[in-house]
Amino acid sequence: MDLSDSDCCDDGDYYEIDDDDDYDHPAEVDFTSRSDSSCKVITKECLSAAQKEDLQRVMDLLSIREHHARTLLIHHRWNVDKVFEVFVEKGKDRLFTEACVMVQNHDHISSKHPSSISLCEICLEEFPFYQMTTMDCGHYFCNNCWTEHFVVKINEGQSRRVSCMASRCSVVCDEDKIRIFVSKKNPELAEKFDRYLLESYIEDNKRVKWCPSVPHCGNAIRVENDVNCEVECCCGAQFCFGCSSEAHSPCSCEMWELWIKKCKDESETSNWITVNTKNCPKCHKPVEKNGGCNLVRCICGQPFCWLCGGATGIQHTWNSIAGHTCGRFKEEYIANAKRAKLELTRYNHYHGRFKAHKDSLKAEITMMEKSRRFLSYSYPFAYYMFGDVFLGKEVTDAERSIKQNLFEDQQQQLEGHVEKLSGFLEEGFHEYPEEKVAEFKMVVLTLSKVTDLLCKHLYECIDNEILPCLRTPINIAPYRSMGADKAVDLDQ
Repeated sequence: MDLSDSDCCDDGDYYEIDDDDDYDHPAEVDFTSRSDSSCKVITKECLSAAQKEDLQRVMDLLSIREHHARTLLIHHRWNVDKVFEVFVEKGKDRLFTEACVMVQNHDHISSKHPSSISLCEICLEEFPFYQMTTMDCGHYFCNNCWTEHFVVKINEGQSRRVSCMASRCSVVCDEDKIRIFVSKKNPELAEKFDRYLLESYIEDNKRVKWCPSVPHCGNAIRVENDVNCEVECCCGAQFCFGCSSEAHSPCSCEMWELWIKKCKDESETSNWITVNTKNCPKCHKPVEKNGGCNLVRCICGQPFCWLCGGATGIQHTWNSIAGHTCGRFKEEYIANAKRAKLELTRYNHYHGRFKAHKDSLKAEITMMEKSRRFLSYSYPFAYYMFGDVFLGKEVTDAERSIKQNLFEDQQQQLEGHVEKLSGFLEEGFHEYPEEKVAEFKMVVLTLSKVTDLLCKHLYECIDNEILPCLRTPINIAPYRSMGADKAVDLDQ
């Protein structure tokens, strides 16, 4: 490749490089910085501190104990702002009632003499009152019954919100009392209970997700703002925060799920085989008809009727098979076969380009990763958006064709520059003289900048021209020049 061909952006005057263009100055090439990261890494070591931070905010605002604050936050998926919002709009009583929290004094119960006898309404046995325990709701039962109740709930995985045993009472029990009772009978189960409460901060929290790395790094990621984003853990794993699968923008999570399923089970291939072949009634192998006559013969020697699949003799004329009649209508089959073949061809087109760019991504350096990845996922996006699943239901065929042409024009521009940049990066520039290396660096930086702009333009096309046509909105992670939002330490 000749570095003198620095007019590498030859798709129009907008991208042309000349002496007055800002792209001539590498210092001006600026991508979105990751220093403004809006997501944090939560390690095992700082998980408890992250949880206590939110608990303390609620405890301070409402002047309540920790287990009440935890119950409120679990109910509202650890969204502190939501707790405050409900408190302001509905008041403290409504906030507590909806979350099954009760903060009351039970002086009439606590005033009972410890040695007085009371009936446990669960086991129907009498106990001294010191062997019975009262929860926030005022219901009291014997300690044995409470212990068994807590053990069962923890083993069932329901320990984050253990309700009172009383009939029709949904008030959440005091976690400190649960811990005391269970630890006496099964210390390991008590530790499991504490772990459930701790991990609730991740598993019940809309803004926190476990990193899906394999093997698991043990970290979680917390986003501060929009949960519709792509993030990168400090272990290097990049993933979609919405569905925890690999980063797949500009595909929505629904598109990506459909695409993975299609690639996995090769549903279109199976569909085509189903329509275009019939199983032999003798050996049951699929047979494809390669002629016009409806009498076909399997390689095992068995003749059968193509229209109904029934076994027949070998005697036949052009229009009929001896001793066999079949009333099936043929036109429906022909229409189905054409439709299935068209869908398979369409799927192969998008899948082939998706896979080619994914394969290239494995062999390229980091500078190419962002644009190549974005380009790769633009193909499954196009497959579903311009098919019958999304845009096909919302606009006319003519409108869809216009949108598709607009998208594909942007896509092809991006693809051309990605390949051009890839070609430059494969050059053995370390063998060049110093002045050529400087020139090489200029071209690569310029192409990187233009490729980034083309990625943005394609995303703007999706955001401004295509998505507004949908009656049911879909969420797509926003484009970032540096790729997925890299999480930083929680204390930063």
